[in-house]
Amino acid sequence: MSGQHAPNKMGGIAGKINWLWVRKLFWIFFWFNLLFLFIVGYAHGGMELLLDFNAFVTELAFLWLPLFTLEFAILLWQALFGKRKIRRRLRPLYEVADLAEELGGKANAIGTEKFLHLESAISQMEPEQEARLKTGDRDLYAIEQAVNNLLDRTREVYRRQSRFVSDASHELRTPIAVFQGYINMLDRWGKEDETVLDESIQALQAESLHMQRLVEQLLFLARGDTGQTQLNISTFSLDSVMQEVHEESLMIDPSHKYTQKIPDTPIEVSGDVGLLKQVFRILVENAAKYSAAESEIILRVGRNDEGKAYFSVQDKGAGIESSALPHIFDRFYRSDSSRTKTTGGTGLGLSIARWIVEKHGGHFEVQSFEGVGTRITVVL
Repeated sequence: MSGQHAPNKMGGIAGKINWLWVRKLFWIFFWFNLLFLFIVGYAHGGMELLLDFNAFVTELAFLWLPLFTLEFAILLWQALFGKRKIRRRLRPLYEVADLAEELGGKANAIGTEKFLHLESAISQMEPEQEARLKTGDRDLYAIEQAVNNLLDRTREVYRRQSRFVSDASHELRTPIAVFQGYINMLDRWGKEDETVLDESIQALQAESLHMQRLVEQLLFLARGDTGQTQLNISTFSLDSVMQEVHEESLMIDPSHKYTQKIPDTPIEVSGDVGLLKQVFRILVENAAKYSAAESEIILRVGRNDEGKAYFSVQDKGAGIESSALPHIFDRFYRSDSSRTKTTGGTGLGLSIARWIVEKHGGHFEVQSFEGVGTRITVVL
């Protein structure tokens, strides 16, 4: 494969794969919507509702409108940006092909005997996860390093992709199971029992909102991984952002006591004010989830001993186990899965916060004691 033609050829293949995936995704959504809306429509109003198109559209607008909007957004995102993601996944394969071509061209330069020695070493590599190429020949050292580095990058991408797909599939399985359970309940008792009907509709609405939030978070991380999220850097007052979050928290969560601690001198920083405010909200939301009602949550802004700006959120909740602390920023990680079922978390909030903070060149400092509480500080 010629190096100058590889990008064009890779782009063409990636475009074809992406288009096939968009078509497949469209038909998956089509048949799912057809079956799902038929079942819900029948349970909601029987055959009369299904035969009256205008009434069907009006009665189920609360369900099909957000569902279609979400699916359209997913299809549009895949059509616009899926090709770039596929190209990134295919690049290691083309690098292997280019390297093989280069090795073939240099076979005479390094000597036929050495080349055969390298070929033999590659063929003897076991297909285990951490297999390394090593010939012991100094002349082949640079080629060994290039092959091993390529293998390391490919393995790391594969591990991350496999873990992400597995976790995402697991998270999406739960709301789909809830949908199916309530649809079955509607089919059995919802036609006659209005209480069951109302309960099922409310549960389906809540679960659809949860799924929408989960998909939005997955899209945010996916765009971040592919470099599509750009920072809008500006200079702003960090304490003003904290005051906004404080006022929002008082309004939407009256069950906790929110206290803010602001320095006498305004803290001016440079960064993406929208994304950093999102980090603040994530930390406040987590503190509220795992704190008892009427407990105090402290929002603080200042500068540390090194003069670096920081903001922190401190709660008096249950705290985090010491064994869980190193993993709280991992995607889909939950230190207490049973507790998460009641709080409705997705396990992605702190992962998003970490991505944003690292893009700003900052870091987290976490202090937590079981039964005492947790304080998470973002140092910029």
